[in-house]
Amino acid sequence: MKKFALAFLVLLSVGLVARAGDKEIKQVAPPPCPEWYADTEWNVNLWGAYLFTGNDWRDDEYIEADHAWGGGLDAKYFFHRYFGIGIEGFGAEARRETFDVANHPTIINEHGHDTRIIGALLGTFTLRYPLQCSRFAPYIWGGGGAIFDGGERDEIVSDGFGGNLAPLFHTVHHGAETEGIGQVGAGFEVRFTRHIGWTNDFSWNFVTRDNSDFGMVRSGINFAF
Repeated sequence: MKKFALAFLVLLSVGLVARAGDKEIKQVAPPPCPEWYADTEWNVNLWGAYLFTGNDWRDDEYIEADHAWGGGLDAKYFFHRYFGIGIEGFGAEARRETFDVANHPTIINEHGHDTRIIGALLGTFTLRYPLQCSRFAPYIWGGGGAIFDGGERDEIVSDGFGGNLAPLFHTVHHGAETEGIGQVGAGFEVRFTRHIGWTNDFSWNFVTRDNSDFGMVRSGINFAF
């Protein structure tokens, strides 16, 4: 009887220790980390932008200014955690130098400035990589579309010579034109919540007119749905 009671106590002790061990393991198991980026989601990003020309502003043939400030919006759909397609539009205020020179026969020599909004509309493809258990996601993208309301030109045209062999000339003003544009860039996003993030990036933009490429720095707020 004593042996039976002793064996029963030993088994009971082993069972209690096992249960205590199970409870201890369950208590120390870490909870799953939060995911700040969904596998599929819509993104709407509002941003400010700073543009600067790749050439000296005197040689630039489209923006025709050293720099310009502006802003824009892009909307993207991430059909996979890492891939998204979208549309982007922006506008920037650029100030160019103008002139009106003529000797036909009255001599005219006027110089001034012209401020106008240059805009663009592009389709984009984005590759992002949200770091696991992190609010941080670097991304790269490329796109293409059209840029408009730039490229004005003031051209001096010769009209031959006058009666006293003085050269005759006048200025021809060429209006704004639409060109193609390609864009590649890289940046990062930091999520404050699952639905609001802060984006910063840089892109280089290729315009189909010679001497017209430019860089663009952006910073904005992204809304994810």
